[in-house]
Amino acid sequence: MKGSDTEVNLAVNLAEKYTEINPDFSIAISGGGSGLGITSLLNGQADIANSSRPLSAQEIQQFKDAGIELRTIVFAEDATAFIVHKALPIDEIDVNSLGKIMNGEVTNWSEIADVDMDINIYGRQSSSGTYSFVKNKLKTEFTSSAKEMTGNAQIIESVKTDKTGIGYVGAGYLLHDSAEGNDIKILKIKETPTSTAYSPLDLAAINQNLYFFQRPLYQFIIEKSWYKVKPFIDFEKSDMGKKMIEEHGYYIIEK
Repeated sequence: MKGSDTEVNLAVNLAEKYTEINPDFSIAISGGGSGLGITSLLNGQADIANSSRPLSAQEIQQFKDAGIELRTIVFAEDATAFIVHKALPIDEIDVNSLGKIMNGEVTNWSEIADVDMDINIYGRQSSSGTYSFVKNKLKTEFTSSAKEMTGNAQIIESVKTDKTGIGYVGAGYLLHDSAEGNDIKILKIKETPTSTAYSPLDLAAINQNLYFFQRPLYQFIIEKSWYKVKPFIDFEKSDMGKKMIEEHGYYIIEK
């Protein structure tokens, strides 16, 4: 299993629990981004790709050209959180202002908050599903000055030590690593300057689809590998698996 850094902590913990139940089952898990996981499927280097985005039209064609059949599992829903240093005097932000920060139009916090400091952006590499998701939701291109991080942990550690920084991470990862309260603040997001702001950790808002940056999490599985993957997928869908998914800060999709 390779792919999404957003899903990797959850996948590791699910696998550890399942192998306690079924010691004969063996699985190796790594992150690296949704794009890497999908490429690994194409190259025959993985049976499962974790992905925080759907396949692109180009990728669908690549699998078709390669004669590779896939199964698609939507096993949870995630919310992407925007984080800043705890000392920054801002608790919420609207989508338009956030887009202007991410594309480099707004470069100083004085345009949004009562503090005169240049903004440092910590984002993901272009192979990341979270990178694509945020860019598409904001309908903008990211500024070249944004620092590209390899994963959630690196973004969190960077913002912890940078009072001018802003970054985005999977809310499930953030909750699991107990980053909030440790020099990190999770911003509430509002779609317009006058609308209600919602937190990615607000379960009621997520259930009502009110949080702007929420999305399904996918697992793409090589059809030829289904026979050996199915027991693990069944475990994910079990009561114990669902409980673990929720404990990691994700939300169960009932379809």
